[in-house]
Amino acid sequence: MKAKIVSCFNKLKGLNVANSNQTLKVGSIVARESYNKDIIFIIDKIIGGKQNKQIAILKGLTVRIVADAPLSDLVVINKLSQNRNLSALNKSFIQSNALILHLDGDRRYSEKSSKYYKQAGLKAIVKNIPENKQANLVRGLLNRYKPDILVITGHDAMLRNNVDKNNIYNYRNSRHFINTVIQARNWANSNEDLVIFAGACQSYFEAIMNAGADFASSPRKSSYRFCRSSYCC
Repeated sequence: MKAKIVSCFNKLKGLNVANSNQTLKVGSIVARESYNKDIIFIIDKIIGGKQNKQIAILKGLTVRIVADAPLSDLVVINKLSQNRNLSALNKSFIQSNALILHLDGDRRYSEKSSKYYKQAGLKAIVKNIPENKQANLVRGLLNRYKPDILVITGHDAMLRNNVDKNNIYNYRNSRHFINTVIQARNWANSNEDLVIFAGACQSYFEAIMNAGADFASSPRKSSYRFCRSSYCC
């Protein structure tokens, strides 16, 4: 199996904010003032009681990242700016006729991936499966679909206040990605039979590669932008 991976994406353009009086709520599309509005987020949850102490749990709209921020640090991004930035993405695709099996822990990114695979004319089966259940289900899916390429992804992060990057338990989901790779490699022990992409932003890259992945993220423990093939280098 030879799959040529071509990765290319445009930088996000300047973001315009909506009316400053617009209410922040679950589902609002926002950016963080303290980070110069570098990433577009959707508000997933709002926690805390008093208005001036409420914290928003954020998920990246075009970057695989989970973060939190005070409501006071957030600004709502207007629709025109959202659409301009989203349309500037996704110049990356796999030049291959291979069948792709994509396991994703995030429902929204599962839907995005399915959409972009179709737009690229790629044969792909996308399954939204929580990270901690992927290892238990991957063998059955491999037997059913017999893909050429397996993508194992979702959300990950180094747990706060943990500085030991070599301790697997300091990562939110890396051990689940590793276990899934191991199960997949037991099914096909060569990348001539199955090419494996695995991991997410801030994943334990080295351990995922050692488990048998051919490509993994994130070698610099950083975030990566969402692309049509779901991986940008």
